[in-house]
Amino acid sequence: MSARPVTISAVDLFCGVGGLSHGLQDAGVHVAAGVDLDRTCDYPYRHNVRAPFHRRDVCDLTVEELSAMWPAGAVRVLAGCAPCQPFSSYRRGVDTSNEAQWPLVDEVRRLVQGTMPEIVTMENVPRIGGTPIFKAFVGQLRDYGYHVDFASCYCPAYGVPQHRRRLVLVASLLGDIAVPKGVVTPGDFATVRQAIGSLPPIGHGETHPADPLHKSRTLTPVNLERMKRSKPGGSWKEWPDELRAPCHRKASGATFKNVYARMVWDEPSPTITTLSYSFGAGRFGHPEQDRAMTLREAAMLQSFPREYEFVAPGEPAQFAPLGRLIGNAVPPLLARAVGTAIVEHVTTTRGTVRAVERGLSLY
Repeated sequence: MSARPVTISAVDLFCGVGGLSHGLQDAGVHVAAGVDLDRTCDYPYRHNVRAPFHRRDVCDLTVEELSAMWPAGAVRVLAGCAPCQPFSSYRRGVDTSNEAQWPLVDEVRRLVQGTMPEIVTMENVPRIGGTPIFKAFVGQLRDYGYHVDFASCYCPAYGVPQHRRRLVLVASLLGDIAVPKGVVTPGDFATVRQAIGSLPPIGHGETHPADPLHKSRTLTPVNLERMKRSKPGGSWKEWPDELRAPCHRKASGATFKNVYARMVWDEPSPTITTLSYSFGAGRFGHPEQDRAMTLREAAMLQSFPREYEFVAPGEPAQFAPLGRLIGNAVPPLLARAVGTAIVEHVTTTRGTVRAVERGLSLY
C-alpha cells in the first residue's frame, strides 16, 4: 500500500516580506501563515506568498492562536527568525544587553513549549551562536525532546549571489535532523552579473518607469565625483585627498575600506544590509553605472525573484523602509535549502512515536 503525501505546514514568525516563506514554498512546504508587527510587510507577504498575514506582536501571540493557524493533521513547522540587530557584527562596541529585541528569542521558546511543533527552524546572524540566550534556547529545545542541529551557512554555497553568512538552526521531535550543506562550489558561485546584469541601466536619482523598485538614490555632487573615481573592488583610498571624507583622513577611519566602493561584476556581492541603497554605507556602488544599487538589485542579490512585489500598485517605493525589509530578509534560496531538508527529513521519519502520540496518521 503506497503512502499518501504528508502535509508539512509552516507558520513563519517575524515573517517580514516573506523570504523564508517563499523559499519554504519552493521546497514543497505549505505555508499556513506569517506573523509580523510591521504593517509594511502586509502587502508583499500576502501578494507573493499568498498566505494569511497576521499583524501581531509575537510577544502577545497566544499558544491557542498559534495552534489554530496550522491545518489539522499536518506536520507542523515553526519558524522563529527573531530580528538580528542586537547580535549584528555591524554594531561593534555597542552594548545591546538591554535591548527589547533580546527577549524575542525567549518568546519563540515560549511558543515552542506551548505548541510542541514537530519541526522548529531559526535563522540569524552567526554571532548569535555564541550568546548565552541562544545556548539556553538550544538547551531548552533538547530538554523538550528535540533533536537539534545548527551551523553557520555561507550563502553562496546555496546559490545566493552574496557574500553572506547566516546561522541556521533546525530541530525535530521526529528524529535526528541536520542543517543542509551548501553544494555550490566556489567556481560556480552566482555572481553580481548573473543576478542583476540584465536589468536596464538607470542614472542616479532615477526610477525605471516599468519597475518602481528599480530606483537609485540621488548622489550629491561630491559623491557622484567619488563614484566616478571608484573602481570595482577598490576603495576610497584610491581617491585624491580632496575627495576623501574627513573621517577617512584620521587614523581611526583608515581601516574602514569597504565603504564608498563599487561591487565586482564576476563575484558575489557584499552582504546586503538595510542600507544597501547607500553608496557610503558599504561596497554598494554599481560595477559600471555611476550610482548606488537600486532596491530591486538589492532584492535580487538577496535571491528574491525579479518579479517579487514589495509595494502595492500606486504606492511609493521608499528607500529606508524597503531597504530595511530587504536587508533583514532571509535569502529565499537559503530558505529553500532548509525547506528541502525538512521535507526529506519528514519523509524518512514519518510514522514516529511522536506522531502516534498526537494521533496523526502519516500513512
